[in-house]
Amino acid sequence: MRGRSAEVRGPVAGPSGQSLRIGIVCPYSFDVPGGVQFHVRDLAEALIARGHTVSVLAPADDETPLPDYITSTGKAIPVRYNGSVARMTFGPVTASRVRRWLAAGHFDVLHLHEPVTPSLGMLALWIAEGPIVATFHTALIRSRALQLAYPLVRRSLEKIAARIAVSEDARRTLVEHLGGDAVVIPNGVYVQKFETAEPEPRWQGTPDAPTVGFLGRIDEPRKGLQVMLAAVPAILERHPGTRFLVAGRGETGPDEARSTLGPLADHVEFLGSITDAEKARFLCSLDVYCAPQTGGESFGIVLVEAMSAGAAVVASDLGAFRRVLDDGAAGRLFRVGDPADLAAAVTAVLDDDELRDSIVRAGAAVVRQYDWSSVTDRVVAVYEMVVAGAAEAVRVGDDPRVAGHRSPENERGRR
Repeated sequence: MRGRSAEVRGPVAGPSGQSLRIGIVCPYSFDVPGGVQFHVRDLAEALIARGHTVSVLAPADDETPLPDYITSTGKAIPVRYNGSVARMTFGPVTASRVRRWLAAGHFDVLHLHEPVTPSLGMLALWIAEGPIVATFHTALIRSRALQLAYPLVRRSLEKIAARIAVSEDARRTLVEHLGGDAVVIPNGVYVQKFETAEPEPRWQGTPDAPTVGFLGRIDEPRKGLQVMLAAVPAILERHPGTRFLVAGRGETGPDEARSTLGPLADHVEFLGSITDAEKARFLCSLDVYCAPQTGGESFGIVLVEAMSAGAAVVASDLGAFRRVLDDGAAGRLFRVGDPADLAAAVTAVLDDDELRDSIVRAGAAVVRQYDWSSVTDRVVAVYEMVVAGAAEAVRVGDDPRVAGHRSPENERGRR
């Protein structure tokens, strides 16, 4: 049944062995899930598997299938944000639903994702009391949205007991726009799922017809499909049989390919949206996974998934991508937005089997730190820290030895 907390008994992570009631708030709709939604879903399921009680609050249409542990706040509206289109919800009706969910949950700890985005996280931050953890995903050099949102949440940010950033880039954005600091805990991946996936024959490359893959929303310019398409002629000049497989939502891709490539567009195959299971098979079928994003990336979860699946990664030289790829040891980097450099990087990998194998081996070693087994340990440690801190604050506040030292302002706040 939708909208109920899920509780599964099993071994509990963390030094205290404490089973926690955890509320997680996702600001973006599950109607069209993206990186933040997948992160929230996977974290919730990893926590449930360890014996914690978890409830997730998120926007979603009534027709959207949701796991039992997700409570929907209803339909979201599309809003342009961070070079993309985010589906969020706000307003008094939504606030009432947030308030009811919080009251029913009796959570030991509340985990808000993107609490300064004008959606559920911001509302929950205004309303909630008790131990709060916040995760920040956004990585931008300048953010008009964060500058506008800051006055709305400035005082409420003091409620947050611990801050997590999914990457060094996201941490820097937080520090520069909101102040304070955060511990960096990356997005997680179920590495074994990708390691053990079976290739799909129709997507698998051959020596004469290698496959180069792209996965992402194809009508968002920052995902960089146009950069990869512009590199296709140079790659085909060196490897004439190369097939370019494009997976993801969007309507503009085929038209853009025909406009950019003319007859060469026949080398580009648009697969449309693919399922999670298909994604694992897709990535493990590729000779090269290409990540041509031009900006706005705080981490690069698909790079970790591709490395886990055994694909050789070629990616734009964004700071977040460089860090995930161990400064180029676990993947070939090219200059952001440069089709010629992208083509040179892809052809270098296709030309040299030893280079490709070394990239794949380095990637397989790098991904271990991103496995959910490791990431969940670190998140639970943060939860236990803030819960212990809150319990200590209550104990000290109720200690008759310090009761006489309460200020009049604090005393009024306790009534």
